[in-house]
Amino acid sequence: MPQIPLLHDVVVLFGAALTVIAVSSKLRLPPVVGFLITGMLVGPYGLEWINDTHSVEIFAELGIVFLLFGIGLELSTARLRALGRLLIVGGGLQVSLTLLAIMTIALLVGTPLRLAIYLGSVVALSSTAIVLKLYYERRELEAPHGQVATGILVFQDFLIVPLLLMVPLLAGNTEASGGDVALRFAGGLGVIAAVFAAGHYLLPIFLKLLVRTRIRELFVIGALFACLGGALVTEALGFSLALGAFLAGILLSESDYQHQVVAEIGPFRDVFNSMFFISVGMLVSLSFAAANIVWIAGLGLGVLVLKSAIVGLVVAILGFPLRTRIFAALGLAQVGEFSLVLISAGQDHGLLSESQYQLTIATAVLTMLLTPIMIASAPRLVDMLSARSGSIAQDSAPGAPTQLENHVVIVGYGLSGRHLTRVLRPARIPYIVVDLSDLSVQEGKRTGEPILYGDITRPEIQHQSGLAAAQVAVFAISDPLALRQGIRLARQLSPKLFLIARSRNLAEIDELRKLGADLVIAEEFESSIELVTNVLKRLHVPGSVIQAEARVLRADGYQMLRDLPPAGLSSQLIEALAAGATDTFLLVERHAATGQSLAQLGLRRRTGASVIAVVRNDQPIRNPAADLSLLAGDVLVLVGSHAEVESAFRFLELTAPPEADALEST
Repeated sequence: MPQIPLLHDVVVLFGAALTVIAVSSKLRLPPVVGFLITGMLVGPYGLEWINDTHSVEIFAELGIVFLLFGIGLELSTARLRALGRLLIVGGGLQVSLTLLAIMTIALLVGTPLRLAIYLGSVVALSSTAIVLKLYYERRELEAPHGQVATGILVFQDFLIVPLLLMVPLLAGNTEASGGDVALRFAGGLGVIAAVFAAGHYLLPIFLKLLVRTRIRELFVIGALFACLGGALVTEALGFSLALGAFLAGILLSESDYQHQVVAEIGPFRDVFNSMFFISVGMLVSLSFAAANIVWIAGLGLGVLVLKSAIVGLVVAILGFPLRTRIFAALGLAQVGEFSLVLISAGQDHGLLSESQYQLTIATAVLTMLLTPIMIASAPRLVDMLSARSGSIAQDSAPGAPTQLENHVVIVGYGLSGRHLTRVLRPARIPYIVVDLSDLSVQEGKRTGEPILYGDITRPEIQHQSGLAAAQVAVFAISDPLALRQGIRLARQLSPKLFLIARSRNLAEIDELRKLGADLVIAEEFESSIELVTNVLKRLHVPGSVIQAEARVLRADGYQMLRDLPPAGLSSQLIEALAAGATDTFLLVERHAATGQSLAQLGLRRRTGASVIAVVRNDQPIRNPAADLSLLAGDVLVLVGSHAEVESAFRFLELTAPPEADALEST
């Protein structure tokens, strides 16, 4: 039975992958690296547990389809607009300069023009799967180098489609003219436009019909149909399977169902993507690699150095400081997964001989395997340069320091920084903003903000911001390294300055406090505290108890939340919960209770809750008499069990005038 060998191969692959991925996760390596190693171990050039790679190649083709479909889903116009200059200028320059450099080197050693163009295209692409996965785990996607890398990688991912369209032309027996290349490229764009226009109207209607059935299985099948159907259409037109899947993904990215499609096809995508990377690992001949290790190592090192230099140059042109250049350069130096797709396409069309194919793919895999090491070494390299020079070099020249005193220095003009300025400005509290993004600085200047362009890890920039004379400095930036360096330098510059740091990485709390931060705001813990306080408010736990509990949760760097002791809640809160609840209720104009006495209102009789005081004109009337007449503006102080106080609130809210949208609890 032909199914048995296929089943055997799949079981072997997944069994080996389980072991290798478990080990690689312990070593903090991305799954892609584990999949590549799995393929090399179990394939025909390794332990030979799988000799016939044909069945795996089928899954690999599907993996490519799902890779492109997933990329298309991410390329919504909103995301492209957000990346803006980083995408167009950064990605365009990086690909163009890398392509030109590789072509020049290849032509100098006697390589034919079409092969030189092809090799330049292969080397120009970096690994979206590895880089973004590592940055996500390191919580650096929102850092400047993370944003730069995302922009360049998205441009590269979009470029894979026209590059795949050009491979058959480059593999032709006749020399390719510039007109032939342009014609083939224009033809590909024409097909893309035609299919896109048709799908733009038909695909949303199709998905809407599926959604209205309220049958989840139909939606899952519909998403798979859109992906694989698009691939089949473009293949029938003479183009690649991946092109159709890519177009289907772009179309769905603009629909209301994008996120649900991503959620539904996620398991399928992950399975087939793993098959793709495993199959790539199986293609690496270990004997060839061992025999040509010097060539492979030399070429791999050359690619890493060349791409690092080019990326560093591009990031410098974009206006980022040396720290961001180093991070981005080391992060994008490898050859990517779509390069492996191009390599396979090149072999299929006869562009590469068997030895060239093995040399190219082994070099590409080597650069991918070294990527985690390079990204991990970037902070140490920056720290070393910082220690040697005293600071990281920055393009801005120092000028005269600000004349502000007793002001607030806000580092980072993101969402948190903007919100803080909106509070400080009307309160007439002096402040200055420091940001490293030229776009943010220009936006701040347009709105009249006192904003300074510069790298806060530079002593000159801290001097310009008047940090030594400030009362408070707020570090609200997403770059972990810059956060640490900036706080350390600020504490050295001003020992009495009150330093507040916002951290997204929980592991940084203790380190930031040791470096000199007086207060570290952990976003994840703050959201937890907000949840706790809102639940307790809803249960009418006394406000003083809620505030005390919030202080306990924030004490010692959120120690209670980090340790999660068995006792859980503080003893003060437990006592309050056991004793019952208190809350206050404001009687608005024309409330039904106004004009009634407490006896007529009958709150205790109706709900069980008692009115222990009435606050009138800011003066409390304790233990009010039953005949006390209630007035608009009175605040009733309620006490009782949680259920009784909740019942009292419902009763009082039901007796409110219709136009009183918010009956206030004060």
